[in-house]
Amino acid sequence: MLRRRLNRLFGGDEKRVDSRTIYVGNRPCPATETFIPPKFCDNRIVSSKYTIWNFLPKNLFEQFRRIANFYFLIIFLVQVIVDTPTSPVTSGLPLFFVITVTAIKQGYEDWLRHKADSEVNKYPVRVLEDGQPARKDSEKIKVGDIVEVVEDETFPCDLILLQSSRDDDTCFVTTASLDGESNHKTHYTVPDMEKDLQSLSATIECEQPQPDLYKFVGRMHIYKPEHDPAVRSLGPENLLLKGATLKNTKKIYGVAVYTGMETKMALNYQGKSQKRSAVEKSINAFLLVYLCILISKAVVCTTLKYVWQSQDGQDEPWYNQKTEKEKGTILYVKMFTDFLSFMVLFNFIIPVSMYVTVEMQKFLGSFFITWDRDFFDPEIEEGALVNTSDLNEELGQVEYVFTDKTGTLTQNNMEFIECCIDGFQYTAFSSELDSFCVTDGPVSTFQEKAGREKEELFLRALCLCHTVQVKEAGPDELGGDQVDGPASEPLRPAEQRGFIASSPDEVALVKGAMRYGFTFLGLESKTMKIKNWQNDVEEYELLHVLNFDPVRRRMSVIVRSKSGDTLLFCKGADSSIFPRVRPEEVERIRMHVQRSATEGYRTLCVAYKRLSVDEYAAADAGLREARLALQDREEKLMAVYNQVETAMSLIGATAVEDRLQEEAAQTMEALQGAGMKVWVLTGDKMETAKSTCYACRLFRRSTELLELTVRTLESGGRRREEMLHDLLFDFHRKAVQDAPPARAGVNRSWSSANPEYGFIVDGAALALVMNPSPDTNCSRYRSLFLQICQNCTAVLCCRMAPLQKAQIVKMVKNSKGSPITLSIGDGANDVSMILEAHVGIGVKGKEGRQAVRNSDYAIPKLKHLRKLLLAHGHLYYIRIAHLVQYFFYKNLCFILPQFLYQFFCGCSQQPLYDAAYLTMYNICFTSMPILAYSLLEQQIAIEVLLDNATLYRDIAKNAMLRWGPFLYWTVLAVFQGLIFFFGVKYLFSNPALQDNGQVFGNWSYGTIVFTVLVFTVTLKLALDTRHWTWINHFVIWGSLAFYVVFSFFWGGIIWPFLKQQRLYFVFFNMLSSVSAWLVIILLIVLSLLPDILLGVLRKPRGPHTQQMRRCLPSSGTSTIFVLSQTTSTHSFSWSD
Repeated sequence: MLRRRLNRLFGGDEKRVDSRTIYVGNRPCPATETFIPPKFCDNRIVSSKYTIWNFLPKNLFEQFRRIANFYFLIIFLVQVIVDTPTSPVTSGLPLFFVITVTAIKQGYEDWLRHKADSEVNKYPVRVLEDGQPARKDSEKIKVGDIVEVVEDETFPCDLILLQSSRDDDTCFVTTASLDGESNHKTHYTVPDMEKDLQSLSATIECEQPQPDLYKFVGRMHIYKPEHDPAVRSLGPENLLLKGATLKNTKKIYGVAVYTGMETKMALNYQGKSQKRSAVEKSINAFLLVYLCILISKAVVCTTLKYVWQSQDGQDEPWYNQKTEKEKGTILYVKMFTDFLSFMVLFNFIIPVSMYVTVEMQKFLGSFFITWDRDFFDPEIEEGALVNTSDLNEELGQVEYVFTDKTGTLTQNNMEFIECCIDGFQYTAFSSELDSFCVTDGPVSTFQEKAGREKEELFLRALCLCHTVQVKEAGPDELGGDQVDGPASEPLRPAEQRGFIASSPDEVALVKGAMRYGFTFLGLESKTMKIKNWQNDVEEYELLHVLNFDPVRRRMSVIVRSKSGDTLLFCKGADSSIFPRVRPEEVERIRMHVQRSATEGYRTLCVAYKRLSVDEYAAADAGLREARLALQDREEKLMAVYNQVETAMSLIGATAVEDRLQEEAAQTMEALQGAGMKVWVLTGDKMETAKSTCYACRLFRRSTELLELTVRTLESGGRRREEMLHDLLFDFHRKAVQDAPPARAGVNRSWSSANPEYGFIVDGAALALVMNPSPDTNCSRYRSLFLQICQNCTAVLCCRMAPLQKAQIVKMVKNSKGSPITLSIGDGANDVSMILEAHVGIGVKGKEGRQAVRNSDYAIPKLKHLRKLLLAHGHLYYIRIAHLVQYFFYKNLCFILPQFLYQFFCGCSQQPLYDAAYLTMYNICFTSMPILAYSLLEQQIAIEVLLDNATLYRDIAKNAMLRWGPFLYWTVLAVFQGLIFFFGVKYLFSNPALQDNGQVFGNWSYGTIVFTVLVFTVTLKLALDTRHWTWINHFVIWGSLAFYVVFSFFWGGIIWPFLKQQRLYFVFFNMLSSVSAWLVIILLIVLSLLPDILLGVLRKPRGPHTQQMRRCLPSSGTSTIFVLSQTTSTHSFSWSD
């Protein structure tokens, strides 16, 4: 007994079982012997990463896990421990700067998280204590507390709804902060709950915390004196989630079941996996090359030093006698120490400051997307959103685009178009008295009606089979609803109501029935009311709702009429309904469903069934038993659903239109013109999706479609695996083997003579390809399938489950060449593919904001993807590629003269530059010009980039960061480094460079080389700049002026904190020599001559050259920053 109590006290039971027991109100129940409150976590939310005590060690540990930071830490420690030629300050100061800036940035971000946590944790709430509401902080709520929440407040933890102020024991909530869905959802109180919560004695047994927002399994035991405990089932319809908001309900009471970090909201805030761009991988590859160069230099210099000292008289000259300690040092230890000293001397070839500059470029550059006025959508009054700035340049490297259909290619704005009843089609727009108009039907009975009884039955099904709630509208919102926007036409006074639904399809169907004369009046106390053609109100008792499920793809309701008939109405996808109705009824409807789908409409089939007393009793018992189960509740409910939804009668089908997004076709055409392959991944049926692809110009009339679906796999009368094998090989022969080789850079419209193929695959066929039977060759099938897809102009994957979408993306992402992938979608079912792709784009649509929250970038509409990729992506990639190449170039220019200098000083580790120059070269003298360039450069005007999508191909496959351009920059740096060193050496061949006959020393030599270096690399960037702004002028000429001013002050003043001042008056003396002036100017011109000649002699190529020349941002123009304040955001644009 003691052990059990201790286990319960310290949460031991919870670790061993899959459920938890909660005492409502934290009060003991009569059935328990002793009451020991279970130990659960408190209600504090902690999203921060650091505390005051662990910030420094934890942050430093994370930063030094980066290879570059760790490398420079080792170099710094070597300088401190070993006698090296340069001061530890030269490596320590840049490293300290990088670490400090990063720590401040991360510390500030974590402080914001602490601040947000504090606001949530200190939020005042009301908890029932002894029957009276008591105010306390949210963080003090305990599991079992009864919490009061009023309208428009958010729920402070996960609650089971006990009591509502509404008469029908329901409440409405919005879960926008959880899954982004702004529509109202209906939740229900626990059935037969007592009104007096003070006297309530109950326990809740439920599952342990888990992150699925839409699943909850539990049961409630209610204890009453002299009665057996009553058991009530609990499901997701009873659970109010933390972060959701109470709407259209004055007040509710709920018992806390999950608190703090165990709430579903907290469990869903797991960090996304870190995505790395291709540029980062290129930087690492280049770093390895330069590290090899660094080691090679150190090895060569160490070897030459000991070769030099092996000569007579060189090891210990008369002017440099060894100490006793040096004489006693082991030779190999001395050689290793010298090797480390040379590593320190040459370590500046690896640019530590490049990481800071790249981070700043990405962070600041992301604001251009946020500020772009073209991305602002007046409908939702929002612009673009950047969640991850690390992938800006990846937007310019996309090769595959995976897009959702509903809400992305289409508007997700449903409008009822037509319906089919018993094989006869009815349009939504008619002037007949009963609002019906027959447009076609079976060929044999072309102009016959389905019959009034069938028509009324169909419209009753539309009015009853749904989860729509009616909201009485005020004078300012007549006819509005929560998901469908404003009503499409003025409604009659009796219909001045809005609808609350979880799906826009359901609202469209209810409004469609209203147009036909059947009006849904609402649900009150389990009674559904509808008004028929004769304006009579019909009442039906709602017995059970068989909820929609993406696996079943249908939903049903069981109702009882006033006459006592028990009816089941069911609606769902044709593939889900047809197998459950009589075959002879299917043929009358199938033709209309297929025709509607071909025209791009979303179709649903409607069926019904009369339940006998025994059938309903069995179904009712099965449903109640399944809903009380704690284990495998979903599977048990599914079994009962499938048992009830059989032998139904098919009534008809509906067609709802989801219109294309604005400029969807032009956007898809531009992406294909840019060389991207567009794949549509949708859960919709094939005919509807195919029609959308034609409308978006992904498929054309000349496109030959290759279809790998269940229909084609079953058409041959053989096993599916055999047909799959034959079809894959046949398609591979057509699209891959017999296809002419693709020419790089040829636009689709120019190569129309070649056959175009489109590939269509459905979820069932994909499952066979990805998970075939054991006796088939899995990898062979996948390889054939992938090759076929990659050789088609467009691919349509329909009937896809969310995980199948991610499978497709992962397959392409991991294929040969590792192409850059982009996924774009607007719904929760698109999250998996958004997270899987290299770049994830969320559309701020009507299916919620979960896709936006999990994306890297978010845009209001699909049309904005064109500018995001073709303009922003193109410019970001060019800028950062130039930044990376330029950093390696200027550091090789910097350190090569230092290496050459060792050949003339006996490899004695004598530094060529002063310590101040070594420290400030990357931090102050050359950092700002390249940062400004990488933020503002426009080699091609945005208008030209948008008009000529083929320009995107010029930078595809990481073109500017391949080994060819890298080798060019490296050779240029070696050439200029040789010019710097030997040009100044030639100057020093004149023994008298000053008027007084004095000669320059070694520090003058290094200062002249450094001056030529700083001016050359800065002017090289000026030559590369095509788009000049006042910022470019300021940082380029300002950096050069700063170097001159700094050199004057550094060498012109005696600094008391320096033990030795090597550059005292060196810069003054250097500038007093006319020969020095002449050589500096001459060497700068000579170093830049190859760039000047290349720019003059290079012949422009490509069909758009003349247009590009006319539209290039001209030298001397300025980028105009226009900041205009709107009601919701600051917007940004640039113009020439």
